[in-house]
Amino acid sequence: MLEKAGFSNRGGKGSHRNFLHPSGIKITIFGKLGDDALKYQEKEVKSKITEVKK
Repeated sequence: MLEKAGFSNRGGKGSHRNFLHPSGIKITIFGKLGDDALKYQEKEVKSKITEVKK
């Protein structure tokens, strides 16, 4: 969802992944690829995507 919204994966350390949008909005997600996201992570992702669309 983040990459479709224009965020680029900047990598990270361990199981963390840092995403950056060209507008300067950042978000860090943790967990292995394919793991289910926690509820608060889902809310944060949706919030950041909404923030970008403004």
